[in-house]
Amino acid sequence: MSDHVQLEEILIGSIAGMLDGLGHVAVGASSPVPGAAALLTRARSNGATRVSVLGSENHNFFTDGAKELFDCAGQGRIDAFFLGGAQIDGKANINLVSIGDPDRPKARFPGSFGSAYMYYVVPRVILFRLEHTPRTLVDAVDYISAPGVSEPGVYRPGGPHALITDRCLFSFDKSRARFTLASVHPGHTVEEIAEQTGFDYDLPEGGVPETAAPDAETLALIRGPVAQQLAEIYPSFASRVFGIDKAA
Repeated sequence: MSDHVQLEEILIGSIAGMLDGLGHVAVGASSPVPGAAALLTRARSNGATRVSVLGSENHNFFTDGAKELFDCAGQGRIDAFFLGGAQIDGKANINLVSIGDPDRPKARFPGSFGSAYMYYVVPRVILFRLEHTPRTLVDAVDYISAPGVSEPGVYRPGGPHALITDRCLFSFDKSRARFTLASVHPGHTVEEIAEQTGFDYDLPEGGVPETAAPDAETLALIRGPVAQQLAEIYPSFASRVFGIDKAA
């Protein structure tokens, strides 16, 4: 591995910063970057943070898959989870169903599965999308698979905490149902984010900082034990990003 910090490593470090101090972080299927961030959080906590990654044999204490995941979340025993969407809008609504008229869609996707449920009960949901364009980050989703906010009086301990993409990081204010541009990843600009984002958002006072790259100690954890653990779950990702061909 070179000393050059890769985008994936910046994303992993940024997400882990939002997970530090939590008791239990769960990760769904096909989520190598969030999975690596959860494993990094556990490594930095000396094992105090519990991590559950669906699809892993070594990092998943569930024996009945999503059923137990949902039960655990409903009991308030999951502190953070990750969701994505074909579309995400400025109110943090996500669309996992279809594009266009639902009766005659232009495109269909696998479906909502348990996204709405997890969005309601997990306190810190981090939205993750690697394509940051106006077609994915839209003014209003075509179909609401899971709403970002709920009406007053609706019991909802869970909801969106942030949105991280391949270009930037947004924080989310639930009381205002609105994103704020928290930082821009190296190589990108505030102007570019405005051009590539289909919804309105706020800018922080004092300017938008650049997303911090992981420090040397964090990089050593990511490229060492975290990468080795990740290879068991996502061998192709570990090989491409870290040059690891198999789990240790």
